[in-house]
Amino acid sequence: QVHLVESGGGSVQTGGSLRLSCAASGDTDITHSLAWFRQHSGKEREGVAAFYTGGGSTYYADSVKGRFSITHDNAKNTVYLQMNSLKPEDTAMYYCAAVRLWPGLRWSNEYDYTYWGQGTQVTVSS
Repeated sequence: QVHLVESGGGSVQTGGSLRLSCAASGDTDITHSLAWFRQHSGKEREGVAAFYTGGGSTYYADSVKGRFSITHDNAKNTVYLQMNSLKPEDTAMYYCAAVRLWPGLRWSNEYDYTYWGQGTQVTVSS
């Protein structure tokens, strides 16, 4: 089992920045993929960014490329999402997710992930 706890959400104005953290505990050595998803009110979760621990590869949704950055601190078992140049459309509940096997091209498919955090709210005002 892997337990994920997110933190770092909050309210910012357009153009601001936030850094989300996701601390993993438990059987963290079995997780090869860590990802961030977000869910706008009334919509399905969408993949935002993913990190493949096996090789350090990173993947991003087109909507956040160039603005968001996902990093992983192996010693702390923590994955981060640095969010810059935030826009009102980035407002959502953000979730950390993990899975044992790397989903490859399906990295943004929520159904391929086994473990989920409780979420942290990000609100961007115009």
